[in-house]
Amino acid sequence: MTTELNRTPAAPEAVYIHIPFCTNKCFYCDFNSYVLKDQPVMDYLRALDREMEQTVAITPPGVIKTIFVGGGTPTVLKPDEMEFFLASVRKHFPNWSPDIEFSMEANPGTTDLDKMKVMKDGGVNRVSFGVQAFQNSLLGEIGRIHNTDDVYRSLENARKTGLNNLSIDLMFGLPNQTVEMLDESITRALELDLPHYSIYSLKVEENTLFHTLFNKNKLPLPNEDDELAMYKLLMDRMRGAGYKQYEISNFAKPGKESRHNITYWKNEDYYGFGAGAHGYVGRQRHINIKGVNPYNEAAAKGLPRLEAFEVPREEAMEDFMMVGLRMLDGMESGRFREQFGVTVEEIFETPLTKMMNLGLIERRSDMEGYKLSEKGILFGNDVFGEFIGYLTVEA
Repeated sequence: MTTELNRTPAAPEAVYIHIPFCTNKCFYCDFNSYVLKDQPVMDYLRALDREMEQTVAITPPGVIKTIFVGGGTPTVLKPDEMEFFLASVRKHFPNWSPDIEFSMEANPGTTDLDKMKVMKDGGVNRVSFGVQAFQNSLLGEIGRIHNTDDVYRSLENARKTGLNNLSIDLMFGLPNQTVEMLDESITRALELDLPHYSIYSLKVEENTLFHTLFNKNKLPLPNEDDELAMYKLLMDRMRGAGYKQYEISNFAKPGKESRHNITYWKNEDYYGFGAGAHGYVGRQRHINIKGVNPYNEAAAKGLPRLEAFEVPREEAMEDFMMVGLRMLDGMESGRFREQFGVTVEEIFETPLTKMMNLGLIERRSDMEGYKLSEKGILFGNDVFGEFIGYLTVEA
């Protein structure tokens, strides 16, 4: 145990940075985000700079392979703020892999040509747009302030700037959304011929307007059969268009998978910076202070931590299974053995046997791990639930 606690972790090769500002709060959003008006943006960017400076002094970086800037909406930063921010990232993480994937989330309508140029010059080479749907009526009903024209304009600006590694997010299971509406959104999305698509089902989260409406029985969600039909439809449509479903909610052309997100799904280490951000280094997880001003004040005095703790071995094993099985190639037995010194069967024989008997998981074709079956993809949460708590509840 002492050896494990005192081991020096390898430097993370992935960086997550949180920009918590957005133009407005969407009705379904429970992310740590704040409406931009009157926010101390430059103070926040300087606080981020200090957190990065302090962190790399403790855990010096190696060669960085992926950077992901999420939010909020990072692209609400003005061009001069964006330039300061990206220079700050480069200052503290100077060694980038030649094929680095540097992603930034964006909202349609927040990316004019000047800003896109600053992003590209600062190293961003992949942009993920939160589109959600191609019906303006639906967009209004979920609290989005962009329209479909903004989507086309933003993608055109990105391409004019030389940013071609693009992704869009779509959602299904939205209030008043029909299977036909999702089909139309997928058609219009595929016409864009992008390298990557993320298509998520709506989750009604606490502390959102949708949660309030749901509790009052005023949220007209599709029924379970329609939602299942939507998921089957989008999988069939994406496969038919030549995209590989490499994770429960993600589809890509060959070689265009989100390498940063794969870091999470492989349970690998990553730096996490910004208000409310999580980081994971050497089985130590931290969560940062959430509010913008409290974060800024804390970063002036030291690391802006809300909490930091070692992830117990049993919990790390459960996490490995849950995130590994999200990928359609499945979890790798060799990597499990490498991280934990035991075979996956020794630890999870009971849930593995149960899920295989139910036809929800199967062995990988190379026999070096397990993956969701075709049926299991439709009931992923049930499968993950068999592993989460299996060791920690028993312990």
